[in-house]
Amino acid sequence: MPTRDQSGTKKATPRKSATRQDSQQDSQQDSQRDDERRQGSAPRASAPKRAGASRVAAEAQRQLLELTGRPSEGVIGLERTDDGWTVQVEVVEVRRIPETTDVLALYDVEVDEDGDLLGYRRVSRYTRGDTGENER
Repeated sequence: MPTRDQSGTKKATPRKSATRQDSQQDSQQDSQRDDERRQGSAPRASAPKRAGASRVAAEAQRQLLELTGRPSEGVIGLERTDDGWTVQVEVVEVRRIPETTDVLALYDVEVDEDGDLLGYRRVSRYTRGDTGENER
């Protein structure tokens, strides 16, 4: 509420901004104390975040293309292993006309927990139109 001085003029009452400043200072002091406490204790090690299956599969495809220079048709299998993942990738080895005569290959790509390539090998080769019914 405004007050009047001796001449009768209204004077503004000073606001209580000091309490806001006090609370900010208290907050800063609390933060400093927390920092000091943390420095005295050993840092906590967080568990490493492992790559998800879709990221691993995409990385395996990308890395296989980079190494072989052959485009993939897609991921047709994905399996978790003790060391990471085995990703089965179908690759176009030879393009032909008509497309049903393209030569495809199935690759097993081994990647670690983070999706980095450990190794790959071609498991089989076949033509796109082959249904595999003659295999025993």
